[in-house]
Amino acid sequence: MTGHAFQVLLGDDELRAALGAVRAALTDGGQFGFETRDPLARAWESWTTETPVEVAAGAAASMRMTRQVRSVDGEIVVFTSTFDIPRGSALRHSDSTLRFLGADRPDVFLAGAGPAVDERYGDRAGGPPGEGSPEIITVARRTPA
Repeated sequence: MTGHAFQVLLGDDELRAALGAVRAALTDGGQFGFETRDPLARAWESWTTETPVEVAAGAAASMRMTRQVRSVDGEIVVFTSTFDIPRGSALRHSDSTLRFLGADRPDVFLAGAGPAVDERYGDRAGGPPGEGSPEIITVARRTPA
């Protein structure tokens, strides 16, 4: 589950249902990997109109994205992304809500669903998790029933 998709599961019941479906789909020994942004890194604090993300894939595909946080309430961050695509296109806006679970919180939901944590990383290069790492990358394995 890539692209921080795990973070769009906002409620506890949604998380339990998704992880239950994952467990049902896995064979014994099968693995499930997902990543979330580490809330200790507080990534949303840099999501401002002053910190755009530029994407260039040739002149026809370049784009500029900015994000503006609208609210932070505990684990929940609500924000708007604005996409500026050159060549006269109107600005496009996307409203999003993400849940920033701490490192130990997914483990609680995984334990209830069945897959056990096999590995954990703090970045996509395989670095250790912990303070200062931008990600919490978890690989869980279904154990025999």
